[in-house]
Amino acid sequence: MVYDWQFIVLIIIAVLITGISKSGFAGGVGVVAVPLISLKASPNFAVAVMLPLLIVMDLFSLKAWWRHRVAAVLWLMFPPAVLGVSVGYLTYGRFDEALLKVLLGVFSILFALWGLFKPFRGRVMPTWVGGLSGCIAGFTSFIAHAGGPPLNFYLLQRRLTKEQFLATAVVFLAATNLVKLVPYGMLGLLNVTNLTIALLLFPVAWLGVRLGLVIQKRLNGELFFRFILGLLILLGIRLIASGWG
Repeated sequence: MVYDWQFIVLIIIAVLITGISKSGFAGGVGVVAVPLISLKASPNFAVAVMLPLLIVMDLFSLKAWWRHRVAAVLWLMFPPAVLGVSVGYLTYGRFDEALLKVLLGVFSILFALWGLFKPFRGRVMPTWVGGLSGCIAGFTSFIAHAGGPPLNFYLLQRRLTKEQFLATAVVFLAATNLVKLVPYGMLGLLNVTNLTIALLLFPVAWLGVRLGLVIQKRLNGELFFRFILGLLILLGIRLIASGWG
């Protein structure tokens, strides 16, 4: 891996988008970070560097949203999320880098299409769907920090207020990220090099969170959301082509 200017620009953009997503869009577009970094680095490197940054962003976001969380939804979804993280840990290493890029590309496109069209939005779903969504969110969060889309799949039909929706998503993702520290450490992903790069990016993470709070209050959030999802489709196509090439 070469730390050239393209790598630096991509990783800064990825961290900024993630910070904006974490504080303003319930993590829904933060899924773009790992695919973006994976254009110039391995997916394993991308998830390792992003985890400490995500935890820092979570701390900033929790301060703003904690009091609006819906505890009943968290108790329904978080225990299955721990199971999903465990499945991710047990299956780690079974895919080579090329196949992992293809899978990441497919996930990116599917998540983006669902985010753009929301085919099940507004439908009332049974509680077991919430548990299943939590489990899938834990798994996708482990492999690509992509827990937002499966989480939002269930939250969108709960008819929560904007504050409740954002707060519940922030708390869920923060708790899931803390759980991931243990398996990531056991797998050797949190090494000195990755942690040093993450440390250097902390100011960018802080800036992204602050921008997210501004955007969700003052700007057209839906337009931003659609732009990022469109970018995610392009990234997905690029990753699939790279993996097959």
